[in-house]
Amino acid sequence: MTFDLKQHLAAQASRVEAALDQLLQENALEEEIARPPRLLSAMRHGALNGGKRLRPVLVIETARLFARDDDGILQAACALELIHCYSLIHDDLPAMDDDNLRRGQPTVHKAFDEATAILAGDALLTLAFDVIGGETVHGDPAVRLRLSRDLSRASGTGGMAGGQMLDLESEHRERTETEIRLLQSMKTGALLRYACRAGAILADAPAEDVERMSRFGEIIGLAFQLADDLLDVEANPEIMGKATGKDAEAGKATLVGLWGAQRTRDELNKLLVESEKLLAPYEKGAQTLSALADFIVNRSN
Repeated sequence: MTFDLKQHLAAQASRVEAALDQLLQENALEEEIARPPRLLSAMRHGALNGGKRLRPVLVIETARLFARDDDGILQAACALELIHCYSLIHDDLPAMDDDNLRRGQPTVHKAFDEATAILAGDALLTLAFDVIGGETVHGDPAVRLRLSRDLSRASGTGGMAGGQMLDLESEHRERTETEIRLLQSMKTGALLRYACRAGAILADAPAEDVERMSRFGEIIGLAFQLADDLLDVEANPEIMGKATGKDAEAGKATLVGLWGAQRTRDELNKLLVESEKLLAPYEKGAQTLSALADFIVNRSN
């Protein structure tokens, strides 16, 4: 039977969506006082609006590679997706990328207001660390602490948030290839690297495999950003579900802008070859991860 990645991704994304829906219910948790309806509605708008759920799926599939697939993995995957959703809400704000659409829907600050959008992002961010600390995630508290620390570092000053700062500072300025690679490895790559690394850690994989999957995450992180920047130049906004051409308009530093489209495609193909070499020792067990790498390189939205 031929493996259908699109169908598989849709099924995994549905699992993630259902778990996120449960995490964002109106009933307050133990030690919470209340969940204000407007804030919760904004959080749900930002987190339950579809999408490929690539980051949580990478957590799930990497853990499956090492023979773990249970509700604890799903919870850990959701923690990462909560971080990603918070970052999108904040990135879309007028003070940042100033976007009106996200996945074909009004962005949170458009559907609600800026103050509510900021608070919704804050609340999703903090909820992520509540979720990753849950006992179902892993039976060993030291592992949960390690995952929490790694997630903090991937999403904070030395990761995603720091990369966003470098990106803002690069607008309308010349940047070298080294500088652009650094900001992209932080802004986009850090969470994708964490996804693959966390999956291996959750499944108690040997240290060598954790590092191998960390490198795989780095490669697909760069590939994702290169493909994203290429799509911003070439894709149809209706297919993308958001405005395109904004990087050039904002004067953002990208490798596509530095290299041009053809060299970018060549680099994407090289990254795909390297990812396959990393997955080769796992043979058919890595089928889904291999297909995901190919999807990231060749995606149309």
